[in-house]
Amino acid sequence: MANCFAPHLSFPTFTPRHFSPRMSHQSPKPSTTTTTSIFTSATKLLWGPSLPPGLLISTARTAWTTVWQLMMTQLAPSDSSGSYTRPTSKFRLDPTQFPSAASSELHLYVGLPCPWAHRTLIVRALKGLNDAVTVSIASPGQDGSWEFKDNNIPIKDKDKLIPSLDKANRCRNLKEVYKSRTGGYDGRCTVPMLWDSRKKEVVCNESYDIIEFFNSGLNELARNANLDLSPPELKEMIQDWNQIVYPKVNNGVYRCGFAQSQEAYDGAVNELFSTLDEIEDHLSSNRYLCGERLTLADVCLFTTLIRFDPVYNVLFKCTKKKLVEYPNLYGYLRDMYQIPGVAATCDISAIMDGYYKTLFPLNASGIQPAISSSGDQESLLRPHNRDLVGKAVEAQLAV
Repeated sequence: MANCFAPHLSFPTFTPRHFSPRMSHQSPKPSTTTTTSIFTSATKLLWGPSLPPGLLISTARTAWTTVWQLMMTQLAPSDSSGSYTRPTSKFRLDPTQFPSAASSELHLYVGLPCPWAHRTLIVRALKGLNDAVTVSIASPGQDGSWEFKDNNIPIKDKDKLIPSLDKANRCRNLKEVYKSRTGGYDGRCTVPMLWDSRKKEVVCNESYDIIEFFNSGLNELARNANLDLSPPELKEMIQDWNQIVYPKVNNGVYRCGFAQSQEAYDGAVNELFSTLDEIEDHLSSNRYLCGERLTLADVCLFTTLIRFDPVYNVLFKCTKKKLVEYPNLYGYLRDMYQIPGVAATCDISAIMDGYYKTLFPLNASGIQPAISSSGDQESLLRPHNRDLVGKAVEAQLAV
């Protein structure tokens, strides 16, 4: 279904041939203030207090539009109408033939900004697989690749999720990990990615395959083996919800943000909000998507909702409503956030950084807006009263 690639963008880094990094200490880099002063002086000299000439503006507009289209082609492949088309995952898992836990040494690669990787962290936490499946957390690099960094932050809680070095392969970036598999690899280097350290092989890089595997394929290693997020009696309903939520909400926000024509954006944004309206209505009488039981369908919806007001509403132009304007959806978000283990997988600061500072074609300045109160931890910890939803409906039906 989905994953995050690099994260979404990868451009080469150019170094002028005449420049020697060894001598960089001899020529201090001009400060931002100095550069700005020179630029300001030059513009005043050329055209005084007036706006730049029309020819310069039109030329700059044409140049930027051309560059934007080139970058968006790599960032977000589209069809002939300008609608974003998400590439398929390369490494898949067959749910009827999950790998044996006994013969594998599993390691999970994720990035905290990525909603698809976030799914795997949540199911890993809920199932109690933190010891069975170790994790390395990559960060968005300046060139758009996923890279590993040593943040030199003392960690008292071994389960705390912060960007780290590659704990399994000691690679500098995710591309090196993919290339180290038997036979190599030159395709899209995406997260989440499940790795078998014993076999030196990519097990899977499809998020939904991984969460299904974590839910039912590693129960002999799970601390919460009795938790089933995809019980047989609800599988059909879960699949029905996935077929709605994935294209219209999970991928729907990306279709809004990555649209390359007005027609594509209009179609995506209308479909997104009509679907959110439907889910809002459904949640008025159901605690979760499939009734009173938490399922994988809820996990998939949650990772989009937690990013909605801080990122998608602003950066991806999903502006018809904020999530906080949906009482049931916002209560549902708080309900899930407060499930033990879930909040620890959510890093709003990393999410904001990963989108606003990395998606250059959508935010060329790199300026990160202030987070709305609906997305901060204090608001997410407010009482939700969602546990009363189903009981209230039952009481009404009994009258």
